[in-house]
Amino acid sequence: MSTEPRDRALWALYEAERRDLEHADTSDLTGKAERIVAGVSEHLEEVDATIARLSTRWDPERMPVVDRTVLRIGVFELLHSDTPPNVVLSEAARLASAYSTQKSAPFVNGVLSALVQERAATPNGASEPPD
Repeated sequence: MSTEPRDRALWALYEAERRDLEHADTSDLTGKAERIVAGVSEHLEEVDATIARLSTRWDPERMPVVDRTVLRIGVFELLHSDTPPNVVLSEAARLASAYSTQKSAPFVNGVLSALVQERAATPNGASEPPD
């Protein structure tokens, strides 16, 4: 497993979901990885609602767990961190390419790009589209 923070966060969140745990184990995480896991967990309802809204042709429950987890990290970072959107998109595509199917990176990129575009078109970068 990679030592990159996002990779470590991905696997902690993935393991928690696969094992149906209420909270991901962060005992081996530090710094950015720990902040990502805590942030995704804290904002999970909002993050999942955003994924469901933006992935119009895919029910999030039917997505591969890795893809859903990568999307959760990306949506959390876009909504609740000061990480530049291009970095979030690039890292999400890297994670999807490294750990999921050939079609995952374009799918993840499309969902997250829709959120970036939505936020750019919305006053104050809110996560809801304008009326």
